[in-house]
Amino acid sequence: MHLTGVILDWAGTIVDHGSRAPVAALQEAFGAAGVPITTAEARQSMGLAKRAHMASILELPEVRDRWVGVHGRPPASSDVDKLYASFIPRQIEVLRNHSDLIEGAAQAAQRMRARGLKIGTTTGYNRDMLQYLLDRAREQGFVPDHAACPDDVPLGRPAPFMCHLNAMHMRVFPMSTMVKIGDTPADIEEGLNAGMWTIGITRTGNEIGLSTSDWASLPDDEKLARLAGAHEVFMSAGAHYVAESVAECDDILDRIQGRLELGGKP
Repeated sequence: MHLTGVILDWAGTIVDHGSRAPVAALQEAFGAAGVPITTAEARQSMGLAKRAHMASILELPEVRDRWVGVHGRPPASSDVDKLYASFIPRQIEVLRNHSDLIEGAAQAAQRMRARGLKIGTTTGYNRDMLQYLLDRAREQGFVPDHAACPDDVPLGRPAPFMCHLNAMHMRVFPMSTMVKIGDTPADIEEGLNAGMWTIGITRTGNEIGLSTSDWASLPDDEKLARLAGAHEVFMSAGAHYVAESVAECDDILDRIQGRLELGGKP
């Protein structure tokens, strides 16, 4: 049995070191509604489809209390719809400054192709947001074989359907010969639910949440502490492996290939 494909997340994995674009747009949308949210609140449930992500933020007790204090009533489904409508143009605008490929991502994809692997992607972004990223990524040397978003399936993450859709379009199977790589627990759940091997991404992603320059400015002991914390998050989520970036997954793919050859399964 051999590896057949990988499915990559976008923000924090392929583009946008630190997955900062979703946070900025979420904070703008909630702020416009009179209920500012913190970076930590915005990062909770990251990886979900964006409307579901916003609904989950409103379920946080502190945010819910703030909402009641401003609006005089608990948030309703119609409020989520209004927030999401406000969020969409803000997110697309923010993406203009957060769509650079993460260092080494394009080269990592080339090495994956050299192994004979198909490359798919999933995301919490809608189709318009994803299309913007696809166009920008193409200019920078990265073109996946397929790219799925929550608009394409009945349910987004943690449901496995985007992974299944990628596999169908790429014509690869079984799912146990594929690897999901992403920077949120929702990515790991998605991959596990699809019956795939999973790799959690720490340094470049949501769990650490820093730009390249901000990461570089940290003292070494702080870097180690943050990497250890992110590693624990992914292991608790059930990840098979953890890497600092998608560019550092080659050895892990070798190990998964070795396990497959011995009859191992996720």
